Amino acid sequence: MHHVSPVTNRGSSDVDLSAQERAKITCKARLNQEEVMTMRWAQLWRTIITSAMGKTLFPYTRYIRTLNLEDLEELLQDSKFRNRISSMFFDGELAAHKVETSGPKNTLRLDPGRTSNTLGEVITTSTPMLEELSGKIENDALLRWIPRTPRLRLLNPWEGGALVGAGPLLRQHCHQFKTLSFWAWDHDDADQKFADFLNEIRPQTLESLEIFSSAKIGAESFLALSCHRDSLKELKLNSIDSTAMHSLHMLAGCTNLTTLLLTDATNRSVYLKTAHQEIFHEIVAWLASCKKLRSVTVRNIRGGQDLMTPILLENDIHLTSLELKGYAMADSRDFHQALANQTSLQELQLQGDSDEIGDGVAILVESLSQLVNVTDLRLQDISDYFTDEVLGRLARSLPKLEGWYTSGWGVTDAIWSDMAGLKSLRRLDMAALSRFTVSGIVDFILSLGPGNKGLILSVMMADLDCDLTEKDQLMIKEIISSKVDGRFEFQLQRATTALTAQNTQGVLDIHYVPSAFVSSQIDACIDDIGVDVVKIGVPCYFSNLSTSDLISCLQLQACLHLPAPSMR
Repeated sequence: MHHVSPVTNRGSSDVDLSAQERAKITCKARLNQEEVMTMRWAQLWRTIITSAMGKTLFPYTRYIRTLNLEDLEELLQDSKFRNRISSMFFDGELAAHKVETSGPKNTLRLDPGRTSNTLGEVITTSTPMLEELSGKIENDALLRWIPRTPRLRLLNPWEGGALVGAGPLLRQHCHQFKTLSFWAWDHDDADQKFADFLNEIRPQTLESLEIFSSAKIGAESFLALSCHRDSLKELKLNSIDSTAMHSLHMLAGCTNLTTLLLTDATNRSVYLKTAHQEIFHEIVAWLASCKKLRSVTVRNIRGGQDLMTPILLENDIHLTSLELKGYAMADSRDFHQALANQTSLQELQLQGDSDEIGDGVAILVESLSQLVNVTDLRLQDISDYFTDEVLGRLARSLPKLEGWYTSGWGVTDAIWSDMAGLKSLRRLDMAALSRFTVSGIVDFILSLGPGNKGLILSVMMADLDCDLTEKDQLMIKEIISSKVDGRFEFQLQRATTALTAQNTQGVLDIHYVPSAFVSSQIDACIDDIGVDVVKIGVPCYFSNLSTSDLISCLQLQACLHLPAPSMR
């Protein structure tokens, strides 16, 4: 099944409906539409499976190039799939492939994971042209499927343990195999087993490796990657631990990389520059030798800016994309100065603590102003002290900007004349404490041209004194839609007390923000601009006993800050 199928993942409930028609659909009709889409989704998969059984007029499966069993598992888990659609799906020849497990009160329930593997077994008997295979594939199933897929070039088995024993089979049957990814591999022997796999497949063939989440790999795996030092171009390692971080220098032979991603999801990696200087310098030497690098992403690696600085200073390295998250401006002057050397950059994302207002900001702005080829710029937190003057200078210096996300301080209508000079701007996310007026925003929109078609303008941290009425917001939305077919979003500065996981069916989960942090948000806002009224949001969320600390926090803040503690 090709990944661009219009009914993959149920498709969209808004298919073939105009905005006006969607507005007239009732909640019940929308739910019925979603059930129809799920039915089509199920019919597509059933057709694919029965085709592999020889039960369809046309042999669809013989032409499949991409098979995503994760999509099939998502179908089997979908709430709309139950009962009537499920009975239709598993009717007849598919009934024997339905796998069930014991549920509450001795009931039987569908096992989506095992069932998708059972159905995958059927499909792969008739997919000689299959090139891409992904999903939560079990080890024994993968070992049976590989000999059936001689054209396989991309594999994502979800769990790395599924690869055990697969190396020799890929070497023998799949001569075009070159791309591997998996989500996790947390077994204690993962490093050795993965190294065995890398040594068993055909040497100098692996071009791309991505690990999406945690994996207990390290020195052995990195050393085994040297068997693919000439072919490996893309390396993405998410959630690497301290063991892997200490072993990165074992990748010294892999210098043909064009894309590199390193992420520490726990943000607890050791600061190598001070704790292990020799290893740090070896890693730096390796990175500086990767002359073909074009895209680098480093997230939450302690001292990540120190690893990146030598790369930026290499005149033979010409980056087009750079992302660095989780660093502090106070420790990054050399990194910010080195940015100016990479004028080839087209995409730049920086996120870190902006804890000084002086030279640090000036150095960063000076370097950013030199990056004249940047089309996508995202500055989070690191730009908290950017003013009208700074934002105006960047707008004048970076004429090719198409997307721009920035924070800032006390930003006013003074920026709009410079923003209007960005003739290719398609998205502007202003996460700055701002004091925009209706007339300022409207004048900016009216100055937009054909190159700004589809512009999304988002004001996310408006000063409480500069609230826009619903009427004002509606007027702005109509003007931007008429002028450039764009969209306007508006939100006041606020303290967040809870985050929700929700969809059109309801709220599935609530994460309450710790009361101490809520207090810090309120203090930061009130100490700056003051407050006269407090609105505490949806009352039903505060009926949970677990929020008693939060309620106490709000009451205390009201007593501390409000002249007359009148909360509504």
